Amino acid sequence: MITLNDNGVFLRNGVPVSDASGDREEGRKKTIAYSILQKHNTSGNAGKLKIRFDAMVSHDITYVGIIQTARASGLTEFPLPYAMTNCHNSLCAVGGTINEDDHVFGLSAAKKFGGIYVPANQSVIHSYAREELAACGNMILGSDSHTRYGALGTMGVGEGGPELVKQLLKNTWDLDMPEVVLVYVTGKPKRGIGPHDIALALVKATFANGFVKNRVMEFAGPGLKNLPIDFRNGIDVMTTETTCLSSIWETDEITEGFYQAHQRPECYKKLAPGEGAYYDRMITVDLSKAESMIALPFHPSNAYTIHEFVANASEILAGVEKEAAAKFKGVSYHLTDKVRDGKVYADQGVIAGCSGGLFDNIDEAAAILKDHSCGNGYFSLSVYPTSVPVSLELTKIGATSELLKAGAIIKPSFCGPCFGAGDVPANDGLSLRHTTRNFPNREGSKPGEGQICGVALMDARSIAATALNGGVITAATDIEYEVPNHPYHFDKTVYENRLYYGYGKADPNAELILGPNITDWPKMEALTDNMLVKLAAVIRDPVTTTDELIPSGETSSYRSNPLRLSEFALSRRVPEYVGRSKAIHALDLERRDGKAPEELVRILSRFGNAAELLGNTQYGSCVFANRPGDGSAREQAASCQKVLGGYANICYEYATKRYRSNCINWGILPFTLPEGADFPYEEGDCVFIPNVREGIKNGNETFAAKVLKKDGSIDDITLLIKGLTPDEKTIILDGCLINYYAEQNK
Repeated sequence: MITLNDNGVFLRNGVPVSDASGDREEGRKKTIAYSILQKHNTSGNAGKLKIRFDAMVSHDITYVGIIQTARASGLTEFPLPYAMTNCHNSLCAVGGTINEDDHVFGLSAAKKFGGIYVPANQSVIHSYAREELAACGNMILGSDSHTRYGALGTMGVGEGGPELVKQLLKNTWDLDMPEVVLVYVTGKPKRGIGPHDIALALVKATFANGFVKNRVMEFAGPGLKNLPIDFRNGIDVMTTETTCLSSIWETDEITEGFYQAHQRPECYKKLAPGEGAYYDRMITVDLSKAESMIALPFHPSNAYTIHEFVANASEILAGVEKEAAAKFKGVSYHLTDKVRDGKVYADQGVIAGCSGGLFDNIDEAAAILKDHSCGNGYFSLSVYPTSVPVSLELTKIGATSELLKAGAIIKPSFCGPCFGAGDVPANDGLSLRHTTRNFPNREGSKPGEGQICGVALMDARSIAATALNGGVITAATDIEYEVPNHPYHFDKTVYENRLYYGYGKADPNAELILGPNITDWPKMEALTDNMLVKLAAVIRDPVTTTDELIPSGETSSYRSNPLRLSEFALSRRVPEYVGRSKAIHALDLERRDGKAPEELVRILSRFGNAAELLGNTQYGSCVFANRPGDGSAREQAASCQKVLGGYANICYEYATKRYRSNCINWGILPFTLPEGADFPYEEGDCVFIPNVREGIKNGNETFAAKVLKKDGSIDDITLLIKGLTPDEKTIILDGCLINYYAEQNK
């Protein structure tokens, strides 16, 4: 159903064609993405973008740190609409009062600085942004990787918190003009096919090969008219898993209907590629050939058709078991016993969040289960509507009652099942979820404590079909049911009665309420002349996710406390990392105090005069991974390393722009290796980079370094840092973004 074309195409009369004689540069200016990006570009240079956004969104894992950083840097008022939702730490079940303390802080910040506050369980972050912030031709920045509103004509970008701080301080999001990939959609999906089926097929086709990495996906084509708006939103939010930069869709009367239903008709306008628009690559999607899909642990790209999976389940699940054994030493994940009598049994179904909890998904799941039962066995079904208005409408049309009668549990709006803070299955369990991710531990298990389970992603329709069959994994295309046709009615009354709308109403006299867990960042040192780092973690997996760098789940409760959160860094991937980093950092703190730690003197003496080097060489930990940073935008994947004294990452490439940006904003040098280079080094080996400060200041991209191995031998090595902007250079020189703003405010 999906074909990839890495050659450029023009869109002429609505049809993609190759045309060697066409003017590509002029054609690039006719894409929807180009027009929106240039509308928001303040640089005056079409190739070097400095973007200011129309609105921002954060949730209760990230907004405290963002506001604390901005406040320390001179923030007096939010200069753009900034919505703070409370959809991640909503349970208030871990750490005593600390979750609700963050919520109280959020409301007090909305009052003081003029923000929008969405109380717990009212809406998940992206649902609220769709309902009340999106507008055709606009751009929204969010501190969550799934900030995607392209199907509504809005370019969404997910970044780490420091990028939101920059917007609050009226600075910009900087990048080179990205390439644009045409996603040309044809055909019509058959009954039983939902947005996750299309999305998982897209991720499978594009993730591993990096086909759309750091590019913009632009959806167009005759098949769009066959997709309702919830279907489009469900595909669009999953484009994050392709590692694309952002997304945008052609808009039409279906898009217009969304804005009319949400009582914001003025936010609609027609967006379409211009005649002769040029795209650097193309993906063709034939909806009529789509099949029900399942993505096995431990990545959304590990996808199969459900029919293919069931036919080969023993072999495929044995592969997952093997991968689990490699990732989690000493813990065995048993999945092949899910196969019995030619059927595959799951233990749990969950429909939730910004991808699964949409009105149409739940409405159709209810139709599948109407007058049936989920059974009274081990299989259970939980459903989380994405917002209270969606829940209210599902109640009015009777879908909620049908699900409850079938044995499903209806739960409040909450993102927890997507990152391991809700519905954790039993040990060795297999959970089917219409959520965005199924990375290791995203279901909430703790392999370090001898427990393990996993998530397989499926569309809500097939999850409902599986529930209908008592947990036997079933494609929704294989069952008979009547597809409902309920138009959606958005009732804003609940928001008007409960949300705080404070944009433009900042009150500088309002008290900012800080609970005891909300702490400031520790002082961080500026970059010294030279750098010495010891490898504290070496990870050779093809890709390392931000979940592995800083786990989600209950650890999220401590994200307002940098020191306490840092105790969890790499805890489920390299448990020794925290202790190693602390020991390294302790020696550096002694060095800063003018002392001469024996171990540090011994190492530095191998590179020159230790007495001289002690005064101008910072000593810290370093993480090596082949391709780090896939997944969440969470800045803490980098900041926790820095709090523990981490000064560098070394890799072959960064999985996402946002993780690399997080490293830079926290003063972690984002080194890469030259193409084809080997990195045979292990934990305990030390890397010395002389004259690193001068090199960064002068814009050098190549650094000659030396590696002192544990056996005492020394190797020469070349490290690269390519494409730093002037601001990024200064941030690194100052030691982090907080120091950068402190220097500006002197």
